[in-house]
Amino acid sequence: MTHAVLLMAYGSPDSADEVEAYYTHIRGGRTPSPEAVEHLKERYALVGGRTPLLDTTEQVRVALETELVRDGSAERVYIGMKHWHPYIADTMARMAADGVRSIRAIALAPHYSRISIGGYRKALEEGNRKLGECFSIEMVESWHRHPGFIALIASLVREALDRFPAEQRASVMTVFTAHSLPLRIREWDDPYERELSESATAVAAAAGIGEWQIGWQSAGATGEPWIGPDILDVLTTLAERGVKSVLQVPIGFVSDHLEILYDIDYEAKTRAAELGLNFRRTALPNALPAFVRTIAAIAREPVPASPVPVVATV
Repeated sequence: MTHAVLLMAYGSPDSADEVEAYYTHIRGGRTPSPEAVEHLKERYALVGGRTPLLDTTEQVRVALETELVRDGSAERVYIGMKHWHPYIADTMARMAADGVRSIRAIALAPHYSRISIGGYRKALEEGNRKLGECFSIEMVESWHRHPGFIALIASLVREALDRFPAEQRASVMTVFTAHSLPLRIREWDDPYERELSESATAVAAAAGIGEWQIGWQSAGATGEPWIGPDILDVLTTLAERGVKSVLQVPIGFVSDHLEILYDIDYEAKTRAAELGLNFRRTALPNALPAFVRTIAAIAREPVPASPVPVVATV
């Protein structure tokens, strides 16, 4: 039985012409308003028209395949996107044609939520059904406390802190952030917030950070309440408290894409400048060798128990 690894990421359009179709897919087939499409196009335009998400994921794939093939852990590594090309189902069809029958699926998102990771699970299950259930699939649903991940983020935090003037480092406020989700996830006892807190606590301890807090970013405009406080509000509150220097650690993300390049590098930095804050963020793992080694370890290790008893369809 041929065994392969499937890396899964969110997806990102390659041009302004693709934004409406991409946004429609995110919305489950419901066409967004022309105003919403234009707003999203403007955000992409401000970061150069596209993000490097697919390119970065391909770099991880190549390096990971080299490592796993070398020790026989897998014969191939593939990539599939949840909301854009190459879609997960399309990649699975190619895997089946290549003779793959056993898959270790890893979403490049460390924290479990029924909405986010559950969406990847749903795409896998639908793809497998269309192909006659030809795959045996193991999915890694959470790796937020993996030692390699914690050590890597801690090292990125230390590197970022070192870029502050020496006299400011002791007073830098560190804010860990992740993508906000609708507040209703608390009704399901969803582990997302708990896992984020566990990751942040572990990284803060490893990096020797004394004072830190959690914030949220990139909330959707859905008309329902989302988890907060938003990073923009956090920055305002910190400035009002007299904080002068802030380090944002987007611990819920592993690659540079719109939520980093626009939501942090444009929106958050603009707000920080308006408030007179010395603001920086950590670099993302992207395709760093330490990140590839971490994903390789996750690909080799036994799949941990699911964070929740049942993954519901979303």
